[in-house]
Amino acid sequence: MKRNEYHVVPNGGGWKVERGNQVVGTFDTKQRAVEVGREAAHGNEPSQLVVHTADGKIETEYTYQGDPYPPAG
Repeated sequence: MKRNEYHVVPNGGGWKVERGNQVVGTFDTKQRAVEVGREAAHGNEPSQLVVHTADGKIETEYTYQGDPYPPAG
């Protein structure tokens, strides 16, 4: 089963939560964007929330239900 991927990314002076090409929401603070991203990810398991830094690099990832890693074998 494919996981739903959500990303918290910089958006001008704020932050946004995306799922594919869909914007889930825009926020003034990164903290609020992560909170909403977690709620969205938990509501659509199996899922993953990927949090980016202000320069767009991956800061951390959260996986909810059915993490395929470490791979079998």
